[in-house]
Amino acid sequence: MILEICTSSFKSAHNAQNAGAQRIELCAELAIGGITPSYGLIKQVVDTLSIAVNVLIRPRSGNFTYSDAEFDIMKQDIQLCKNLGCAGIVSGILNSDNTIDLDRTKELIELSKPLPFTFHRAFDWTPNAKTAISQLLTLGAHGILTSGQNTSAEKGLSLLMELQEFAGDKINILPGGGINSENAGLFKAVGFDEIHASASVIKKTNKTPKISMNSQKFFDETIETYSDVDKITSILNVINEEIAGS
Repeated sequence: MILEICTSSFKSAHNAQNAGAQRIELCAELAIGGITPSYGLIKQVVDTLSIAVNVLIRPRSGNFTYSDAEFDIMKQDIQLCKNLGCAGIVSGILNSDNTIDLDRTKELIELSKPLPFTFHRAFDWTPNAKTAISQLLTLGAHGILTSGQNTSAEKGLSLLMELQEFAGDKINILPGGGINSENAGLFKAVGFDEIHASASVIKKTNKTPKISMNSQKFFDETIETYSDVDKITSILNVINEEIAGS
């Protein structure tokens, strides 16, 4: 089983590699669901680490229905990732009714080639999961990152198993959302080949700043969140135990 770690900093990416994870999804601002990381972060990770790097292409937080300008930004970022030597692209676009924007998603998939394209958790907003899978198969997507349209992959396990059976070996279903060492074995036991986790810890960094940079009070500026070597190792240990016992 492959463990993909969702990382939003160089420290997290470095920890994922050191712990033995096979791949990362690189993003920024994980607290808002992740957005496209900076050029500098992508280049630093790709140039100095050996772990496979998939990059999230999402131009802003909020919904997944984008303007023409935002779509152009996404296309430029995909080309940048290809130029830098990334291993894969993670992205997707929805219509205003949360169905998949077929034309634009197809364009992103084609632009990403030869890199594999994973449709991200916007999938969990789609009104009909099996219709969405069928569409993504037709478009040529390589994988789908999903929590089974629930608040966590564990809670969505029943639907994830249905989607896995429906997809067969034609498209990879990648469970993600709240996966940790306590539940990782569930996904191996029912036949998933990959899982996605952040394995994060929260570290208090300093006292409350005199002047907040966070006008809307969305974030706690006194903490640092990053993927932790021990948590990643614990998940890998569970996966390895499951493999040994299978």
